[in-house]
Amino acid sequence: MRLRFFLLPVLAALAAPALAQLSLPQVQLPPTAGVLRDVTGAVAPLSRDALRAADRLARDRIETIDRLVRKNRETIEFDARGDPARRGELLVMDADAAAMRRLGSAGFAILANEELGELGLTVTRLAVPQGMTLAEAEATLAMLMPDATITPDHLHFTSGTSGGAHLAVAAQASISPARVPVGMIDGAPGESVAVASRKGFAKGAPYPSNHGSAVASLLQQAGVRTIHVADVYGTDPAGGNALAIAKGLGWLAGQGSRVVTISLVGPRNPVLERAIGAARGKGVVVVAAVGNDGPAAPPAYPASYSGVVAVTAVDRRKRALIEAGRALHLDYAAPGADIRGLNAKGKAVKLRGTSFAAPLVAARAAHALAHGANWRSALDSEAEDLGRKGADEVYGRGLLCANCVRD
Repeated sequence: MRLRFFLLPVLAALAAPALAQLSLPQVQLPPTAGVLRDVTGAVAPLSRDALRAADRLARDRIETIDRLVRKNRETIEFDARGDPARRGELLVMDADAAAMRRLGSAGFAILANEELGELGLTVTRLAVPQGMTLAEAEATLAMLMPDATITPDHLHFTSGTSGGAHLAVAAQASISPARVPVGMIDGAPGESVAVASRKGFAKGAPYPSNHGSAVASLLQQAGVRTIHVADVYGTDPAGGNALAIAKGLGWLAGQGSRVVTISLVGPRNPVLERAIGAARGKGVVVVAAVGNDGPAAPPAYPASYSGVVAVTAVDRRKRALIEAGRALHLDYAAPGADIRGLNAKGKAVKLRGTSFAAPLVAARAAHALAHGANWRSALDSEAEDLGRKGADEVYGRGLLCANCVRD
């Protein structure tokens, strides 16, 4: 199963010796370790348990980065900010014809012009000149076409794990079915999870994955009857890239998906941000998990894009998961531990992570739309207020779908 990646400035300080073994871009560290600075700028001390969890997350992240780079040097490299992206390619939007004509003299080649389905956007894929790094290529293009949008094709990673004994998934007869189509951007589910359609946006896709199977099975458990799947991973080591997600989103909008759930995290990417804005402009509700990089992590995307419904996770005792990440805003919480879903082989397994909270919130939004309601008002009215009274940075506007799925 794919591991999620996000370079954690605060947590990296706790694992500096291990970090020194890697050839990573230098990271600016905060002056004080052992504190958490939330997105509002407020500072709070980390508990001993939270510090231990932060240290573990930092070490896991460093090991993950090391394995990812070492295993896939031919397809993945770091950009100037230290984020992993598809090797040897840059994405361009908004370039004028004169700027495009200058590319050849600088050694760049156009690989393809990619249409983003129903979103009305076109993205040009460029091959980076031989021997030039992504960082060097991006700087060169910025001088050649200063008015264009230029970005690496950043990778995104799943934000949840499955495992444990094979157990039966509890039937939820009390959940009324939502007839509004829901799209999911992930790996493909196995054949045991029936979906309306699936399409691949990566090499080898659609290809069954445990993560995609779990997300699709949770949508079903929460009452969604029509599911469309955009597989952005397949068997591609550089799958989950921003362009694949943007193309998948355009296809899902064309399939009539009024809600799209994305349980992936990565860095900010202007191509994906534009695609999400275009989808929202067509009335699509985009729901995304905040990731599992811990509360000291930098904001995760796509959850942090404007207008995206950002979702965190709680356990059976309605406590926020210690590994739950942060977004620039937080909308809702939903169960993300002590629940079960199906793996790629159709076996029920225990799940944990914010990945598995996002589809439950998406299901509630679809249910509201199916009944002709304003989805935001409907979700706010059913959300259970937790933590500090009113909306807060830990639980958002409250807990949804507390009884949609059970362990």
